[in-house]
Amino acid sequence: MPAGTFGGVPTTYYDLFRVENGFIAEHWDVMETLADKSTWANENGKF
Repeated sequence: MPAGTFGGVPTTYYDLFRVENGFIAEHWDVMETLADKSTWANENGKF
C-alpha cells in the first residue's frame, strides 16, 4: 500500500481501475490517515 503525506499528515492511498476494451471504465480510490505508531495493536500497521 503506498504511503505518503496529505496536508502534512501520514496517509495511505490506493487507486483501483477497471479496464474495458483498453480504456478505463471505472476508477475507485481511498485515502486513509495513519494512526501514530505508538497506538498500533500490532507491528503490521493499518493493513
